[in-house]
Amino acid sequence: MFTGIIEAVGTIAAMQNQQGDIRLRIQTGDLDLGDVKLGDSIATNGVCLTVVELPGDGFWADVSRESITHTRIADWKKGDKVNLEKALTLNTRLGGHIVTGHVDGVGTITERKDDARSVRFTVQAPANIQKYIAAKGSITVDGVSLTANDVDGDLVELNIVPHTAQETLINDYKIGTQVHLEVDIIARYLERMMNPNSSSKEEKKSKLTEAFLAQHGFWK
Repeated sequence: MFTGIIEAVGTIAAMQNQQGDIRLRIQTGDLDLGDVKLGDSIATNGVCLTVVELPGDGFWADVSRESITHTRIADWKKGDKVNLEKALTLNTRLGGHIVTGHVDGVGTITERKDDARSVRFTVQAPANIQKYIAAKGSITVDGVSLTANDVDGDLVELNIVPHTAQETLINDYKIGTQVHLEVDIIARYLERMMNPNSSSKEEKKSKLTEAFLAQHGFWK
């Protein structure tokens, strides 16, 4: 579990094909790894990854086919920047909201404009998660805990204050940038409670194919 408060910006140092899935090496920059051990979780652009090696300047993680299907990880390349947050502890301040690190979909930035010292973004959310997003509710964008200022159909308006823009990747976003979205976990459980016999298998049917992996260099 995480809070959506980014601790550092890291860099993709290596990506390796591992028989259809991916092994990543992330250089963690200013992130303190002194209390991190093998098996710990680190949110990387909002994706919960398990530490499998600690080379000193970062960590290695394996990415499953399930994670590849629902994220942009297959499109990452060496040198790309990523938001990083270590898993919360029982004495961590919950400065953002409860974040699981399980990406629900990929959204697209459709508008960016300055608003005094802040920046306003509009994100187009995938159809299957629109119902979980509410005005003034919480949403996670590339691992960052944000408030949805307004919601209009599939469009979500976000206000980014200077500190958040400076400490994350958000200041680099432009129209067309794709981002990981995670909805508030409470909304997902409420739906399940109200519809206990529903199934999401069709909505979550994997789009990962050998052709997709070959296109991105992870299958021959």
